Amino acid sequence: MLCEMFYCYILKSKIDGSFYKGQTENLELRLKQHNGGKSDFTSRKAPWELVYYEVFDTRDMALERERYLKSAAGRRFIKTLNI
Repeated sequence: MLCEMFYCYILKSKIDGSFYKGQTENLELRLKQHNGGKSDFTSRKAPWELVYYEVFDTRDMALERERYLKSAAGRRFIKTLNI
């Protein structure tokens, strides 16, 4: 049985240092999409670098963590990472 894994991730723009938070099943492919202009939201601030990620067993868990990272408490957590 193939075990699917889901990722919640944080990207940092090499242009202005801003962060983007998301979730995906394929972290490597998703980073390529962000840097290749395949995402309207992130295309203007490319290139992006992957600075943090977490692995989850279900998409729901990854989505929940993404929502947290986008909240005020999540932004405070990101500041503690010193990224």
